[in-house]
Amino acid sequence: MPRVSIEHVIDMDYEGVTKVLTSFVRGIVSKSGLRGAVVGVSGGVDSATTLALLVNALGSNRVIALIMPDSRVTPDDDVNDAIGLVKSFGVDYRVYRIDSIVDSYTAVTGGGSKKSIGNLRARIRMTLLYFTANEENMLVAGTGDRSEILIGYFTKYGDGAADFMPIATLYKTQVRRLAVHLGVPRKIAEKPSAPRLWEGHVAEEELGVKYEDIDVTLFSLVDLGLTPKKVVDVTGLSDGVVERVVELMNAARHKQLELPSPSLESIYAYWPGFENARKTLGG
Repeated sequence: MPRVSIEHVIDMDYEGVTKVLTSFVRGIVSKSGLRGAVVGVSGGVDSATTLALLVNALGSNRVIALIMPDSRVTPDDDVNDAIGLVKSFGVDYRVYRIDSIVDSYTAVTGGGSKKSIGNLRARIRMTLLYFTANEENMLVAGTGDRSEILIGYFTKYGDGAADFMPIATLYKTQVRRLAVHLGVPRKIAEKPSAPRLWEGHVAEEELGVKYEDIDVTLFSLVDLGLTPKKVVDVTGLSDGVVERVVELMNAARHKQLELPSPSLESIYAYWPGFENARKTLGG
């Protein structure tokens, strides 16, 4: 049996975590002097959880959601999930289809690679978020989770740009459970992560590692302070999985963000799994 497992990662007091994150959001918006927050909603778990936290903290009348599909890469199911979600939370929302904006860029550049155009989509979405924030006197709430921030799985100045990051101290597997706790439909909470920057774009396929394995590795390396070799020993994960996560972390150094996010110390207080994992290691 592994001494450190995904159960240690997800063993959290999610009501306590909700209180910490809600207080953080209220404090950030209050200090800004602005009237609320704008968030992009994709139909995925990270943006859904961020939306739920914003509504809990600020009330639905102080949150605006933008849904920004490109019909060539965004499935209708994602758009419908996003619209259904924002309606269920009672927030003002706008649907901006970005097909023509992407085309206006590529008309000037003469085209581009799949990756370049995919990142362009993310950056176009962020410009629309900031345009709306300026118009509405609001902050932009980022939707990045800790897993994706640590391995650099975001677009610089795209989904990586925001005024604050409410879920940046939670791993993806923790976010999924917090989503259910906050009333996000299980269909969204359990949906495979898919940035949809190009057709058929699914996160785990591109990364080559499951999020559960990513999270156990990151937890062991970052929170427990173990060496890669020790991670293999105590988790039972393969050398290849741990090496892949370390490789992603090293490649992402230039992308690390210093945006306001809840402190890890405040999260540890509601994370029994962290303390239990330390005890199994004799720490």
